[in-house]
Amino acid sequence: MSIEPTRRSLLGAAMIAAAAPLAPAAASTGAAPAVPPLKTVRTDLLEIAYAEYGPAAGPVMVLLHGWPYDIHAFEEVAPALAAKGYRVIVPHLRGYGTTRFLAADTARNGQPGALATDTLAMMDALGIRSCILGGFDWGARTCDIVAALWPDRVRGLVAVSGYLIGSQAAGQMPLPPEAELQWWYQFYFATERGRAGYTKYRKEFSKLIWRTASPKWAFDDATFDRSAAAFDNPDHVEIVIHNYRWRLGLAEGEARYDAIEQQLAKAPVITVPTITMEGDANGAPHPDPAAYAAKFTGRYAHRLITGGIGHNLPQEAPAAFVQAMLNVARA
Repeated sequence: MSIEPTRRSLLGAAMIAAAAPLAPAAASTGAAPAVPPLKTVRTDLLEIAYAEYGPAAGPVMVLLHGWPYDIHAFEEVAPALAAKGYRVIVPHLRGYGTTRFLAADTARNGQPGALATDTLAMMDALGIRSCILGGFDWGARTCDIVAALWPDRVRGLVAVSGYLIGSQAAGQMPLPPEAELQWWYQFYFATERGRAGYTKYRKEFSKLIWRTASPKWAFDDATFDRSAAAFDNPDHVEIVIHNYRWRLGLAEGEARYDAIEQQLAKAPVITVPTITMEGDANGAPHPDPAAYAAKFTGRYAHRLITGGIGHNLPQEAPAAFVQAMLNVARA
């Protein structure tokens, strides 16, 4: 399926229509395709744990999860893409699962520039010159950044909730009260009480986020527990707290990422072929698609996925996410 820049609106309508037949979100039974034994690769800072699917010589897709989720968000997506001949890489972000820092004195930094650099470093270490990127939440933001700043490394992009590139300056701008209310946890994390609370109750906290971000997703305990194990990472709390404090300008970043953050503060456009997606029941803070459409200047379409789909779109509507990845790959 080709994507023509001059037919953006018609393409968008066609894509939404194609997605419409999806069934509503069903109750999870806890059963899921098994994640293969994890592999690891070393970069300058990390030993990154990742799941790999599909033929080693296939065109590459890299899928990135968000907070508070993990690689199991793609437990149905990844094997479906591998069955189509793609090599699919699904890493644990820094602070999740068995991904580890190599040095004890490395800053436990969750700023966006750091996460984007991790992705590039992983690609370099695995010998991946270019790939299709897909993600949601922190993962979508990271994919957006890599696509915006290093478009030669990205053949296509699927981003849930669209354009999520921000800056500290933007993060310090007040929002209308109802919008601020959606970010309650960010203000909680700005306090030492919040750090202590997340440390003590990280699994209970994460389950609450799952329920509020996906109010119609009837996941069961087994489904949650598979992902919650990733939050036992010894650096998880520090990465999460730093990420949200950095956004508000309450925590310093690292000088090594200054040039990247300066570029991101200019809200760069994304030129690679892109499909953005949104669930019709996303209870997490997210921008209106009309507000970011102009940031995608290449081949582009937006899809609204109906049927009670929330924030964790790849796990709640895997068929829709798979189709978007395939469409972008064939652009």
